[in-house]
Amino acid sequence: MNRYLRNRIYLSNCEQQKLKNFSIVIAGSGIGSNIAECALRTGFEKICVIDGDLIEDSNLNRQNYTEDHIGTSKAMALYERLKSINANAEITFVDQFISRDNIPETGTYHVGINALDYTNEAPQLFDESCLKSGIPVIHPYNVGWGGLVTVLSPKGPPLQLLKKSSNFNEVDMVEYAASYQRFWQNPQIWLEEVINHYRTEDLALPPPQLAIGSWYVAAMCTHLLVKIATGKFYKKFPEFYLRSLLMEE
Repeated sequence: MNRYLRNRIYLSNCEQQKLKNFSIVIAGSGIGSNIAECALRTGFEKICVIDGDLIEDSNLNRQNYTEDHIGTSKAMALYERLKSINANAEITFVDQFISRDNIPETGTYHVGINALDYTNEAPQLFDESCLKSGIPVIHPYNVGWGGLVTVLSPKGPPLQLLKKSSNFNEVDMVEYAASYQRFWQNPQIWLEEVINHYRTEDLALPPPQLAIGSWYVAAMCTHLLVKIATGKFYKKFPEFYLRSLLMEE
């Protein structure tokens, strides 16, 4: 256990063993690349990554890749990165996009992480597969100067609860969190300003994201994975976790 010696006090030997045997399937290896490394370094050694995308220059401001990876498979590059950190870990990857003709089998995993972009129905298909298999699904969101995470429970409501139309996307979840904070007399002006600015952009650009948000989310998701793996309490959707240093101002 020398690898995890510095985890002591924070994690017991028994808890560390639970992490090692806890299996995770990550759909999407953009922000998922940061989450996967943080989870692996904490002690989760059974990780599968699903993504059919290629690495682009625009990914490098926040995702766990380098210039040498541009033009190559995200899933394969992340697999190689994780194996270079722990060669004995059970890391697998699927270099394919999720579609109705290619829905992953999630029943062999303990938890899913839905880090897919909302450009098609793939995020909903992955959620449905995980929830049908009876496993929770962690949803991470990069909000620039912070991170937003919620967890879907097999017995709880779907994210589509927030928007009845089929074109639900990550911005809808961020808007929900911002409105929730305002309702409870804790408005996050910084977050509302970002949402309003993005909604008024002329071009159909993807939501803005920073490396800070990616690593916030990676830490938050990994902490949640520890809670789930060791049987501790964690909040479930429609509750969520929102963290940023700007919340202290």
